[in-house]
Amino acid sequence: MGYVAPFSSAILDEIDRYRTVLESYSERLLPLIRWQSTSSGNVEVLNDTADFYRYFDATPHAEFLYECVKRTIEEDLPQEADYLIRFDAAQAAVMNRVEMPDRLAQNLILFVRQNGGTLAKKRREKEFKALTDDEVTELEMIINDAFDGLD
Repeated sequence: MGYVAPFSSAILDEIDRYRTVLESYSERLLPLIRWQSTSSGNVEVLNDTADFYRYFDATPHAEFLYECVKRTIEEDLPQEADYLIRFDAAQAAVMNRVEMPDRLAQNLILFVRQNGGTLAKKRREKEFKALTDDEVTELEMIINDAFDGLD
């Protein structure tokens, strides 16, 4: 079974450079390619273009992709793993303190994180009205401690 790594995030962060790399070759070819629009909004190429793509120098493309793969492996994946470890620890600690369904505990963590470390009043009064003020305070501390130091 294979693994698919999330390289698209690295590419999206460098989308202008990605576009430049792609255009570095294709832009020079455009005057040599005869084409027409189709009724379905696609493009139909009217002349033989196979030789343009058969042995072209893809060094800039490979270098760009290498940088994206490197960033994903060295930065993105370790950060994601760290986040998931912290999230799991926070969920276990929350559920150890207060009994609640997994999904509710997960939502609590997300809501506290999204609101800068506290549970918003609206959420407190709706989804988490069964919790006491002391429980909310303690759960906020548990969640904040679990994610302390995370970028």
